Amino acid sequence: MKIKRILSLLAVILVLAVITVPVFAAGTGDVSGAVESTWTTARTQIKSVVNNVVFPVLDLILAVFFFVKLGSAYFDYRKSGQFEWTAPAILFGCLIFVLTAPTYLWGILGM
Repeated sequence: MKIKRILSLLAVILVLAVITVPVFAAGTGDVSGAVESTWTTARTQIKSVVNNVVFPVLDLILAVFFFVKLGSAYFDYRKSGQFEWTAPAILFGCLIFVLTAPTYLWGILGM
């Protein structure tokens, strides 16, 4: 049993050693240059994904939470006679912040 375990471990190590290929940064060992070139090629794709997917999803989630909280605050107002503005105001501020974020975010990040 112990020999089987040792042999299987050696087999796994051998397979990993065979399929592992050493990676060199552009053949010169310049890691920072490789990272910078990757970033410059991926920058436009990252920007379009964030603008077209991430921000609209965040906007949708915040809008749903805002209207649900506004509705629940209204029903609490009908029950108790006092309207609680804090949570809807915070959600509305976050919604405005996320809606306007693409216009200034890329300027801050230098893209």
